Amino acid sequence: MSDLVSLKDISKTYPLGQAFVPVLKNLDFHLNEGEFAAIMGPSGSGKSTLLNVMGCLDRPTSGTYHLDGEDVSKLSDGQLSAVRSVKIGFIFQQFNLIQHFSVQENVSMPFLYSHISPQLACKKSLQAIEKVGLSHRINHKPFELSGGEMQRVAIARVMATSPKLILADEPTGNLDSKTGERIMDLISELNNLGTTIVVVTHDLHVASRAHTIYTMKDGHFV
Repeated sequence: MSDLVSLKDISKTYPLGQAFVPVLKNLDFHLNEGEFAAIMGPSGSGKSTLLNVMGCLDRPTSGTYHLDGEDVSKLSDGQLSAVRSVKIGFIFQQFNLIQHFSVQENVSMPFLYSHISPQLACKKSLQAIEKVGLSHRINHKPFELSGGEMQRVAIARVMATSPKLILADEPTGNLDSKTGERIMDLISELNNLGTTIVVVTHDLHVASRAHTIYTMKDGHFV
């Protein structure tokens, strides 16, 4: 197996008045294709910042990031957007659904930025919705769904584009334990199909689904 994710000597600082606050400190992190990693640690340890760097939502202050063999650490905003649309899927605690869009419209959203035909986009979206068990809800709006159903829509939106890397930030944080188990079953199923998964969580039970658990403190792994 080859590295899908390779971060070397990554640092990230943010300005605070006249000073700079270090959040990530000379951090190394590598994942092979098909791995499932969980990242744990206290609030303020740098977990979300690391996820943003891995997801090409933020650039490191220093260091290099290779994703699928490509150095993405110095790409332009447009180039990073293209990488995200093809290779990365995101699952967030807050679901990030568009409230006035139907389930099918939400799942189809990523295809607005792709070059595939509307017919193929519709087919892929419907297949993903079926896989998460929501075919009977395709015309419902998010406010008509339960929290677990909204998270399944978010997962279907990711599944539809078949990304190589899925980044999940507290994906069960707003859900009861039973619904959270079902969501983690779906995420584990994606991993079993070959997708590389990184989950940030405070929940050891969620983290136990991963192949490897990493613990962060003060901007680096311990």
